[in-house]
Amino acid sequence: MSAPHVAFYAPLKAPDHPTPSGDRTVARLYIAALEAAGFNVEIVSDLRSLDGKGDSVSQARIREAAAAEITRITARWQARPQTRPALWFTYHLYYKAPDLIGPHLARAFDCPYVVAEASHAPSRASGRWSAFYAEAESAIATADLAIVTTRRDWPCVAALRTGRQTVQLPPFVAPLPGIVAPQSSGPFRLITLAMMREGDKLASYLLLAEALKSLTGDWTLTIIGDGPARAGVEAAFAPFGPRVKFKGLIEERAALGAELAKADLFVWPAVNEAYGMALLEAQSIGLPVVAGREGGVADALLEGETGVLVPPRDAAAFAGAIRAVMGDAPRRAAMAVAARHFATGERSVASAARTLRTILKPWIGSAECES
Repeated sequence: MSAPHVAFYAPLKAPDHPTPSGDRTVARLYIAALEAAGFNVEIVSDLRSLDGKGDSVSQARIREAAAAEITRITARWQARPQTRPALWFTYHLYYKAPDLIGPHLARAFDCPYVVAEASHAPSRASGRWSAFYAEAESAIATADLAIVTTRRDWPCVAALRTGRQTVQLPPFVAPLPGIVAPQSSGPFRLITLAMMREGDKLASYLLLAEALKSLTGDWTLTIIGDGPARAGVEAAFAPFGPRVKFKGLIEERAALGAELAKADLFVWPAVNEAYGMALLEAQSIGLPVVAGREGGVADALLEGETGVLVPPRDAAAFAGAIRAVMGDAPRRAAMAVAARHFATGERSVASAARTLRTILKPWIGSAECES
């Protein structure tokens, strides 16, 4: 029997989008986990439904493109029944990037409709995104199955889904190659990894720079990342001179793992972070983390065991947490072991695949969708 066919769609950013991002990384991880679970995954559309400004003209244009995609996919499935999926799987929809395709096609072809990492923000019910908000809310509310990533998102999503199945699948990661090197007699080696964009990412970089102003002792910081806000990031860290090294964007996984493995501690303030894939990647090679307690970050580590969480946007507390880890080598070594075990065990792609196989099997059975 052939593997069940899953139609995969990511409205915010397609998995093969050329611009690196955490969202693109997680979409690829879901595909890997679905394939490891025994499903045949097809990316059915690369339409990006994102309206970042709340512009009605842009939203109308996106709706037109979505209608064209529905027509295209419908014609294909009708002409080639063997391409019809057993299930539609949408990754990451929210009020700025709703799924304008999946619900229509799932109804038309009588397919189970599944959403993962859905985010529902009732405060956005009115305003510039109200129409897109309504689309996202409807898709989340009526999906046959909703997969929630973080405890933060659970209450608002579950409130929409009375009588419908909702499950949590915490963030998971494909481990990076490499293992953290033992502490040398040289400087304490800090490292961080993030895109350099205006808004929350830049705010996190600025907060990290502020925290380092009060950090004493012999330390260095390596920054991996790039983006349109690089000049602002470089300016913030300029006062530290050669202590801070910029490595630019590193996409090749072996090279990224090798760079992270040189460090002693991963640091990221995580301003308004969804949960932070980089935190899990760092832990996968045995690197403890210090992060801000924002968004779903608490679901990306084991507090006190694999990392330390500090109050949101508190530079002094962040610096204090770094100092505490720097000054306690035995604790740091124990956290390193726990971090690797956590990320390569219960937060691995294999673990996620087992969960997906269990929760999706009842919806697929042995039948394909019917027209």
